[in-house]
Amino acid sequence: MIKPIDGPAIVYCEGAFNTTNGKTAHGLVRFTERYSVIAVIDSRYTGKDAGEVLDGIVKHIPVFATVESAFEYSLQKNIIPKYFVIGLAPDGGRLEEYARKDILKAMELGMNIDSGLHDFISDDPGFFNYARDNKIFIRDIRKTPGRDKLHFFTGKIEEVRCLKIAVLGTDSAIGKRTSAWIIVHGLRKLDYKAQMIGTGQTSWMQGAKYSLILDSLINDFVSGEIEHVIHEAWKNEDPDVIILEGQGSLLNPAYPGGFELLAAGRPDFIILQHAPKRMEYDGFPGYALHPLEKQIEAVEIISGKKVIAITINHEKMTEFEIKKEAAKIEKTIGIPAFDILKFGSGDLLKVIIPLIRDNYGTY
Repeated sequence: MIKPIDGPAIVYCEGAFNTTNGKTAHGLVRFTERYSVIAVIDSRYTGKDAGEVLDGIVKHIPVFATVESAFEYSLQKNIIPKYFVIGLAPDGGRLEEYARKDILKAMELGMNIDSGLHDFISDDPGFFNYARDNKIFIRDIRKTPGRDKLHFFTGKIEEVRCLKIAVLGTDSAIGKRTSAWIIVHGLRKLDYKAQMIGTGQTSWMQGAKYSLILDSLINDFVSGEIEHVIHEAWKNEDPDVIILEGQGSLLNPAYPGGFELLAAGRPDFIILQHAPKRMEYDGFPGYALHPLEKQIEAVEIISGKKVIAITINHEKMTEFEIKKEAAKIEKTIGIPAFDILKFGSGDLLKVIIPLIRDNYGTY
């Protein structure tokens, strides 16, 4: 068992677990090397197992209604929670008033605060002063590093001699990060050296060794930071494969992510995550989701690279519908489709592994 980087944690997701606004909590329930997750807070699912609520898989992570009840449970298990992790990921990353009270309660109980919101906890005088006076640590994951620590694009990405695959999506909050981790873990089980490049706060919280927080970077440095982190992963780890986590989607009106990842990360191939039942862009009624064919066309035109597989997000789908949709995509578009969260990554890896070369120079 891998020892957590930072220790025991309670994940806060009041009112948002099992919704697209709870995706940070979802990632931590499914997998994290940074924390050992003791409990989740969301009063709507009190008494249930977080993994069972999310994926129908028991993870032995109970859900509680309050900070106090989750903390008391931890003590009963002889575990002192070290971190209170904000698992909310609302549009715009803003902090609701009810959450502020719960964060203060967590601090009063002695927990350090990790937050990936755009509302910085450490910038709030009340939180800052309490933390300073009581030796509580606050980590605002989305705080931009100083400019002296950032990188411009140089072209050194061309030195990277291993397979690079970007996992992009047809929408935001559609499962790109989860699929990227599943692919990495699947490759590692087969003894391939695979590195995940995390591009958001949740992948950092999950313990991605090489990561950046893309949506909080100053625009001038975005391409350089993407290039730098990929180059560092290649230089330090000598991987067979680098998997690049996508952000947003190319055609999403609010989160048009992916352009810099394609231009600066220069992946060799793309895997595209898609939710067949999703008709509109997440959180924006009236903005119809572009058809899958158009999304593939946009990715391939911009990158000059092929989409080699579709990974299916099975929200609102039965098992029969998943299999039917996968067959339909392959027949009508000519690209294989897989639900790797539901059925595992084995069939998708059969597509990826032949692309790996012992000598990348023969590519």
